Amino acid sequence: MTAPDLCVVVGATGAMGTEITLRLARRGLRVLAVARNPDDLEKLAAADERIIPCTADIADDSAIDAISGLVDSPVRMALFAAGLPVRGSADTIAPGDFAVGANIKVGGLVRLLHAVRDHLVDGSRLVTIAGSLGLEPGPLDAAPGTVNAAVFNLMRQLSALYGPRGVTTHTIAPGPVDTPRLRAFVETESAETGLDPEQIWDRYRAKTTLGRLPTLHEIGWIVETLLAPEAAALHGSVINVDAGTRHGIH
Repeated sequence: MTAPDLCVVVGATGAMGTEITLRLARRGLRVLAVARNPDDLEKLAAADERIIPCTADIADDSAIDAISGLVDSPVRMALFAAGLPVRGSADTIAPGDFAVGANIKVGGLVRLLHAVRDHLVDGSRLVTIAGSLGLEPGPLDAAPGTVNAAVFNLMRQLSALYGPRGVTTHTIAPGPVDTPRLRAFVETESAETGLDPEQIWDRYRAKTTLGRLPTLHEIGWIVETLLAPEAAALHGSVINVDAGTRHGIH
């Protein structure tokens, strides 16, 4: 039996989503690329004929029909890579922002599931990117810490729900990753505090035991590795791709 060749990537035009989408397409897979901005999707789709653009807001239930309407075959991998637009400590965050974050990353993951579940088959992969702050949050990480903790819990539920059907679930937990978004944060912090940007980068590096941050290329490699049949043994697990940022043993 020929393996399914369709992947669905939510958050496809972000830095991480773009890396993953292009990598899957280069592998010869068709990729349904889901994002809100049609212009960004058009640019991404122009890079490879295997990329199929799908304009949808994963924070809204309309995304379910938008995605499912373009799913025309069994799904090899459905991946959720949308990021959070909210940040701040419990002292500073607007309380309603918790709901915003949960709607995007928890509700969005369920919307993706509902869009593809009728096309999941034995060997399909359901993958999500959930930051390590959900495991080890800092004092300024109210939204990403809380929301990603909920994502870990939901993925554990899905592993029990879909594992018996041969559909495996995988949660990738990067720490800070060297991305254009993080570089923009560093520049903003430097402008606000007067610190040299290299000092700020040193702080990020010091949190790892490798001495550097993971790269987008490395995250993409992990995702591609999950396509292997042997990756079924990783079902239900959390894959830490953080260069040694996480310190807990549990």
